[in-house]
Amino acid sequence: MASATRRSVIAAALGAGATALLAACGDEVTWRSGRLTTSHWPGHAPRWRLALPAGSDRPPLVVVLHGRGGNADAAFDGLRLQDHVARTGLAVASVDGSDLYWHRRRSGADPGSMVTDELLPLLRDQTAYAGPVAFLGWSMGGYGSLLLASALGPRAVGAVVAESAALWTEPGASAAGAFDDREDFEAHDVFEPSRTRVLARIPVRLDCGATDPFVAANRAFATRLPSARLTVDDGGHNTAYWRAHASAQLDWVAATLRDKRGA
Repeated sequence: MASATRRSVIAAALGAGATALLAACGDEVTWRSGRLTTSHWPGHAPRWRLALPAGSDRPPLVVVLHGRGGNADAAFDGLRLQDHVARTGLAVASVDGSDLYWHRRRSGADPGSMVTDELLPLLRDQTAYAGPVAFLGWSMGGYGSLLLASALGPRAVGAVVAESAALWTEPGASAAGAFDDREDFEAHDVFEPSRTRVLARIPVRLDCGATDPFVAANRAFATRLPSARLTVDDGGHNTAYWRAHASAQLDWVAATLRDKRGA
């Protein structure tokens, strides 16, 4: 390192099938990364990344789900979520999810179960955090965050941020490739009462730009889930909007998880 005051780069074996890699860390943020050995995505070894507050002890965990066409880098190279790690005291993690919309597909790929069954245990080992996690996602990942939270429930999930969430009120309106067919849409529809009843027990924040193509569906979802905090403000469906909201969103997550830990 250029300065003796900066933390050293350490190589370590990371468990749960990840590659042996601990990336460099600065004075405020420690980086870790690796690859998952997963049974839920045959033929793939998805990358994961984790940014932690340096020197932290069991920091609350935020799992970030990227949008369509993104990967594990999008949370950091695009949204710059690492800029808020030291201030909030949160550990922020991301993982590759391709364009599979974070649920089981006809192909056999199931990135949602990959996150809940394999990534989450690995991240808990890395952070030593045992409390409820938060999900934060945008576009496809906003939908995925609501979907996975509705499956895990309030004991496992303490907060959800879904921004510009890719939501549709009926199967015929969904984007090509988002679902295999009508049955797939209906099986993973976050508007379903069985899912909104679970989400009503979890703090949910919805942010969407006024010119975003998903704004009408986000408003409709907020009507279905009146406990959610909906903000519609200037902006569209783009990285500039998501990056501009990251600071306030992570501040909200930190305060929400802190309140739950103190409850």
